[in-house]
Amino acid sequence: MDPEVRSRIVDAADALFYARGFQSVGMDEIRTTAGVSLKKLYSVFPGKEQLVAAVLGGRHAYWERGIEQAVAAADTPRDRLLAMYDFLEQWFGDDTFRGCGFINAFGELGATSPAVAEIAREHKDSFQRYVAELAAAAVPDADTAEELAAQLALLAEGAQTTAAIAGDTAPARHARRAAETLIDAATRHATRRER
Repeated sequence: MDPEVRSRIVDAADALFYARGFQSVGMDEIRTTAGVSLKKLYSVFPGKEQLVAAVLGGRHAYWERGIEQAVAAADTPRDRLLAMYDFLEQWFGDDTFRGCGFINAFGELGATSPAVAEIAREHKDSFQRYVAELAAAAVPDADTAEELAAQLALLAEGAQTTAAIAGDTAPARHARRAAETLIDAATRHATRRER
């Protein structure tokens, strides 16, 4: 398989799926947009489900890179947690932003495609684990850090959905301010438990 051809197909499918939805885009349109023959498309991706999986794999990599770069630029454990929302605000400001590709895929295909549902769940679980690691570094009490991580991940998820519907970056700022309150409360709670 030619990696350049595969990349072209995945990029074309990603743009079409993300802009218009997974079910409304057919393989023939992807073939045309990617500039490959239908035979070549099906030799690389025997079915649409495999192509959706590849697109979601690319989305997962983009998400992880963006979050990790924002977090790496922050100095303190608290700031690392808040940096996630800075990444969200930047992403929400992109002209192509249409919400979370995993929520979109799950909403459209989750009931009929166990493979897509599993990919979406694993992506969300992966994010939850990442936030839990950051929270554990910021809050010394394990139980408090675990609860905080769940709350912060929900804020990020809610901000994505709200921003997609509203077409605005403000949900990232609102989520960041709420996260500051939650982090500070969790830190105070953990400090009291240590005494």
